[in-house]
Amino acid sequence: MKKRIFSTLSILLVALACFAEGKAKYVFYFIGDGMGVNQVNAAETYLGALEGRIGIQELCFPSFPYVGLINTQSATNGVTDSAAGGTALASGNKTKNGALGVLKDLTTPVTCIADWAREAGAAVGITTSVSVDHATPAAFYAHVGHRNEYYKIGEQLTKTDVDFFGASDFNKPENPDGGPDLYEQAKQGGFTIVRGYKEYQKKAKKAEKMILFQPEEASKVERGSIPYAIDRTKNDLTLQDITRAAINFLMKKQDKKDGFFLMVEGGKIDWGCHANDPVFITELIDMDNAVKVAYEFYQQHPDETLIVITADHETGGLALGKGPYELNLKAVASQRMSAVKLERELNAKKEKMGDAFTWEECKKFLTENFGFWDALQVSDDQTARLERSFKELQEGKGGGRLAGTVKHVISECALIGWQSGGHSNGYVPAFAIGVGAEQFHGRFDNTEICKKMAKAAGWEVK
Repeated sequence: MKKRIFSTLSILLVALACFAEGKAKYVFYFIGDGMGVNQVNAAETYLGALEGRIGIQELCFPSFPYVGLINTQSATNGVTDSAAGGTALASGNKTKNGALGVLKDLTTPVTCIADWAREAGAAVGITTSVSVDHATPAAFYAHVGHRNEYYKIGEQLTKTDVDFFGASDFNKPENPDGGPDLYEQAKQGGFTIVRGYKEYQKKAKKAEKMILFQPEEASKVERGSIPYAIDRTKNDLTLQDITRAAINFLMKKQDKKDGFFLMVEGGKIDWGCHANDPVFITELIDMDNAVKVAYEFYQQHPDETLIVITADHETGGLALGKGPYELNLKAVASQRMSAVKLERELNAKKEKMGDAFTWEECKKFLTENFGFWDALQVSDDQTARLERSFKELQEGKGGGRLAGTVKHVISECALIGWQSGGHSNGYVPAFAIGVGAEQFHGRFDNTEICKKMAKAAGWEVK
């Protein structure tokens, strides 16, 4: 009898504690694509190195009070891709690599946390630094057998009741049947499409549903993503802009909605790691700046807000240290542009200067933009590899090989090691703060994250 009374009392105390704490009315879900624990460690260690010391300089989100380690394997593979990883994070269901919003039979659709939030009366936002139809954002609204069905994914987007989308653009907006393109279909579906943060500010008030894309000029250069933070100009859309606009718009809906759910993806951490380009560090710091926008909101609504940050998988098999017990992440500070932009710059110089673009001219350019032979000590072997790659540019083979050699030399100078250009099954972290954040502690599967978030918000998992 005493045990039964004690058990009943314990249940009542837990229930009272939950009631006292309340529910998460505003839920933020940040996903750093490709962001393993070493990517986070690299960014904080890099910031410490900039201060001239060994150790870390804390970012915002890794300092959140609750931390977990996440398993990421898919239903069919020991190493997941972003589609299966995104589906697990969004819906709590494992699926086949490449599949989005369906089970591993590739046909059975699943619901996700965006659906659960909307059915509970919350406003919903889905945002990313890459294209709106890319794997991770699409996992929160689309149902297709393969992630590369970009047009079909975009069609499904135009028919959703999602309140706000933010991204670079559509990957494939053209209608293969010759009918209205995705921009027109989105307008017919009730969306107001704006280009850039300033246009958002002008048109947000009257819009019922919104899609925020980057300016046309940026999409002409790269439709698939906003620029890397390191390559950004003052007119470029940023992940901070997208996050700030999403919060602003979702709060405008609060006269008709009850709270909101917002997913924000830092998609180009993954792209940098796929390329084995140390630029991933500034991308991760840039996502942290977007998290700070949400954290400011949390500080204004601490009893109603939950922020969770995690990743779909680790990319690159990143190692911090190569043999010697040393690390030189300060070397990354000498990098002034991504390898993607470098390739474009090299090709442009070759086209403009022709034979006048000599190895000596190239060395000067690399010194200015990567610190080689100046801030960074470059060995004779590394110099020879760079010169061989430059000769391929002279021979008309493009600047890709030289850009690749440059990023490898930067990694070598920083003593960063890469296992591959693909994903790994390394643990990814979860960080949380706010209402229900205590659930995000320990080790658990990626399928549990959205369910824990729904529990904190009181949304029914279906």
